[in-house]
Amino acid sequence: MIALTHVVSPNIDKCELSFLDRSPIDYNEAVRQHEQYCALLRDCGLQVVELSVNRSYPDSTFIEDTAVVADELAVMANMGVESRRGEVRNVESVLASYRDIRHIQLPATLEGGDVLCIEKRVFVGISPRTNVAGFESIKEILKPFGYQVIPVAINGCLHLKSACIAADDRTLLVNPRWLDLQPLRDFRIIPVPEDEPAAVNALRINNTICMHSGFPKTAELLVKLGFSLKTIDISELLKAEAGMTCSTIIFRHPV
Repeated sequence: MIALTHVVSPNIDKCELSFLDRSPIDYNEAVRQHEQYCALLRDCGLQVVELSVNRSYPDSTFIEDTAVVADELAVMANMGVESRRGEVRNVESVLASYRDIRHIQLPATLEGGDVLCIEKRVFVGISPRTNVAGFESIKEILKPFGYQVIPVAINGCLHLKSACIAADDRTLLVNPRWLDLQPLRDFRIIPVPEDEPAAVNALRINNTICMHSGFPKTAELLVKLGFSLKTIDISELLKAEAGMTCSTIIFRHPV
């Protein structure tokens, strides 16, 4: 398994924000936290490939948004904010060595943070960054490979993975206030505590859930339910409206 990551931009304090008030980001601390994040990925058995191709883009460390990588191909995103669209081209040049490439094109917009893949089901958030045309585009791209692509309406947060992640193939960790649960009715639902809404954006790697260390109630809940947990501090990255999934694209190396 490969984990693509990207170094923290020196311009991260100019990142795009939609739901958070801007607060100062300590660049050196953000770099340190990102290094710990990469170390966590390695500790979970992933081969980390760290890029620096988009250093001038403030949001470039949130590489997840640039692409959706399936076993058969990579779908390059078309960002919902114009300031980030240049990131995609440089990440594509790297992913092209691993996968055939397809593209989301205007007027369609789609960001990787809105795409949750669980086996052959792909849930796509209709969000501030991903529109209906983006959903229809990725549906048509993935349809020949047997994927069922399902839209999910979200409200009050940035991406689908801000509101929902897979704890395992049958269980979802969700903030029910931020999304329509009807398309997810076949899954076991674990709501996060109301006072830890951002705890939803955790990162599942094999049988381990990785999350920010600042959400003790959610951590306790998951441990009681029998999940294996690893935590690190990503508090500076959270100020940029990020979460644990945002800073990596994980996929299988082609055989």
